[in-house]
Amino acid sequence: MRQRSSTLCALAILLAAGILATSAAYGDDNGENGKAEMAAAAKVTIDQAVKTASEKVPGKIIEAELETKHNKLVWEIEVVTAEKKVMEVHIDADTGAVIDVEEEKATKKKERKRTREHKD
Repeated sequence: MRQRSSTLCALAILLAAGILATSAAYGDDNGENGKAEMAAAAKVTIDQAVKTASEKVPGKIIEAELETKHNKLVWEIEVVTAEKKVMEVHIDADTGAVIDVEEEKATKKKERKRTREHKD
């Protein structure tokens, strides 16, 4: 019984170590390792992405974020237009091409507000 318990404990430790090693190697979407790896993989810089977004949608840039969408590295640039609409310009981080432009969804705005309130 004692040997069985020791074996189970050792297996649990090995499993936990494996999970930690895997997450450290790949990083998570919110972790610094993941962000650094994504930035290193992007051929288009943030400055280039912001310039492209500004040419596509005139206004004030309020946010730029590198994300993975549909297994593709994408710059998401948020622009506030003269009409006070928040537009998202998605730019391929590999080619610099504009993928699409869409108005930011109201639910996303509410999520951000809740997140900011939660942090404060």
